[in-house]
Amino acid sequence: RSSNFSGTASYSTKKTYNLTLRGDAWTPGNKYHFIGEVKFRKMPFDFFGIGNNTSKLDEDRLVQQQIKIQFDAEKAFVKNAYTGASVGFENYDFTDKVIGGIYTTSPILYDRTGGSVIYVGVSQSYDTRNSNNYPTKGFFGRVTYQYAPDFYGGSNFTGSQIKVNVRNFWSLAPKVVLGVQGLYHTVQGTQTPFYLLPQLGNDEIMRGYYTGRYRDENLLAAQAEIRYRFMNRFGIVAFAGGGKVFANSNFSLNDLKPNYGVGGRYFFDTAKGLSVRLDYGVGEKKGNEKRQSGFYISLAEAF
Repeated sequence: RSSNFSGTASYSTKKTYNLTLRGDAWTPGNKYHFIGEVKFRKMPFDFFGIGNNTSKLDEDRLVQQQIKIQFDAEKAFVKNAYTGASVGFENYDFTDKVIGGIYTTSPILYDRTGGSVIYVGVSQSYDTRNSNNYPTKGFFGRVTYQYAPDFYGGSNFTGSQIKVNVRNFWSLAPKVVLGVQGLYHTVQGTQTPFYLLPQLGNDEIMRGYYTGRYRDENLLAAQAEIRYRFMNRFGIVAFAGGGKVFANSNFSLNDLKPNYGVGGRYFFDTAKGLSVRLDYGVGEKKGNEKRQSGFYISLAEAF
């Protein structure tokens, strides 16, 4: 396993900023695994309400100030199996830029102005991949449970979060790999703040959907990707998947949202399989709206 570290820093003339540091470290022999993230951000984003069928007509503009600190530590007690613990802190503050929009009028929106949460958790993973950057075979599965106690009191969130992330990879030919992934994410508590609800769409899964266009208590998504590394430094991919968000009492497979797309890869570290990727994802087309889509530029594979 190789250790990876990345950082992002930006500032605009409109006084928005983003400082993000991420680390994924392995000790010699892969006995210990550490994951960390620190984020200070003030950025605008579009809010559409809660649920799996929000409308473009309800688009509202918010400015989010966020502080996030998270640390995970895992240890291999048996071969390929890692048991760990985590601790984290998040703080949110919001400013509404559209007076009278859905952000201020929705009756099911909790903690509109923001709040803080501290959580502790445990994790269990099993990993037989031949690489954590560009696997060509093997299985990866990780389950995490995190609990946010009533540390602050008042209206701050108290509840639980569960994530299940499963992946498998097959080598179909010397230069062709098939990867599949399934993801389930749920947040459970009374009056869960809208900013903690799982969101569909990002640069890793459900590519093609704006992050936060759909959010609710549960997220279920899956994808498959064919990777063709036709040269040592260059590759192309094609991917497709589906997913949805849903409330606890409203699960159905009838309204899964599709996504598909293509991408290119440039491997700047061929030994470790580290790449810069450019993806174009396409999502659903709702009535009277343009088809949802998005370009993504990022480091490392989507999964």
